Amino acid sequence: MNYDAMAVSVTDLNLYIKEKIAGDEALNAVVVKGEISNFKNHYTGHLYFTLKDDKSLIKCIMFKTYAERLGFMPKDGMKVMVFGSVSVFERDGIYQIYVKAMKKDGKGDLYEAYEKLKADLEKEGLFDESHKKKIPLKPNIIGVLTSQTGSVIRDIINVSTRRNPNTYIRLLPVPVQGPGAAEEIARGIKLMNEKKLADVLIIGRGGGSLEDLWPFNEEIVARAIYNSTIPVISAVGHETDFTIADFVADLRAPTPSAAAELANPDIYELKEKINTFNQRSRLALKKKVEVMRLRFDKITASQVFKDPYKKINEYSQLLDKYIKSLETSVKNSHNKAKIVFTEKVARLDTLSPLKTLSRGYSITQKDGKIVKTKNDLNKDDEIAIRFADGEKNAKIV
Repeated sequence: MNYDAMAVSVTDLNLYIKEKIAGDEALNAVVVKGEISNFKNHYTGHLYFTLKDDKSLIKCIMFKTYAERLGFMPKDGMKVMVFGSVSVFERDGIYQIYVKAMKKDGKGDLYEAYEKLKADLEKEGLFDESHKKKIPLKPNIIGVLTSQTGSVIRDIINVSTRRNPNTYIRLLPVPVQGPGAAEEIARGIKLMNEKKLADVLIIGRGGGSLEDLWPFNEEIVARAIYNSTIPVISAVGHETDFTIADFVADLRAPTPSAAAELANPDIYELKEKINTFNQRSRLALKKKVEVMRLRFDKITASQVFKDPYKKINEYSQLLDKYIKSLETSVKNSHNKAKIVFTEKVARLDTLSPLKTLSRGYSITQKDGKIVKTKNDLNKDDEIAIRFADGEKNAKIV
């Protein structure tokens, strides 16, 4: 048998299959329901995704013209019904659904589990900003938990080496998808903390479907991150992918490369900043010295330094003036008080009973009391009569 004559090219075969499928009217208008996985919103506006159920999957594409009519943005885990046609993309030799319309058909089981756990952990406080730790400015050792053979560790090493050649990368290989991956990731985080193997941790993997990223949505990983005393940077999937690990981590990076940039300061940029600060400090110090010198010159040129005794003499003269004024004031006050005292003494002397006695009057007393009327005296009463020059006793007869 001449196989060479019978052979066709790959392109011819794919075109033949395409025409066969195109000729099947049942495949030109299909309605299929399933769960979206591995969704990608391309910059061109086209939507690429996989539609799956519990046993099988099929690739789908929705061109921009039809995508613009959607009233929602599809995402991984969403259950939908799509309308379109099945055809072959001959370049890759795959058949797929060319979707013309789509509507929601509820959420997938994984997506529902994701939303429930996210809500529970958020309510418990695992996402609180107050619990998040600061990333060290210049860590000596960066711990990385990811696959040993993936592009993630290569990207982290390349970025870290470029930004700071002195940084030491310590890789702890862990599975990043599949059964048991979550437990291994949590165990790795705990080991890094117990042995103090790093100053900061990066946990991550490349992009993928919701199922591929699921280990980073497990509660055991979330709690391991939360309990870590070492700051954790989460770098799971692409920029549009969000996992529970991202919300619990101290810092979320859109990609593993970005995580390496966040963990590693650019040493060359730091050196440039240090040089700039040194120059600014020198200029500031120089300016400060100049200002202080001007102030010193101004002070030393002042009158108090040229003739320090001048001010003392001025205050001494002023003090003499105040003393003289005070002495005069005291003297005047004394003279006034003396005059007032003399006047009051004279008035008091005028009113004195002794003054009256000197004019020939006397004071009669009986039993120490002054006798004012004759009725105060009886026969044989003994009395005392006081004169200006003395006192005499008498008896009433």
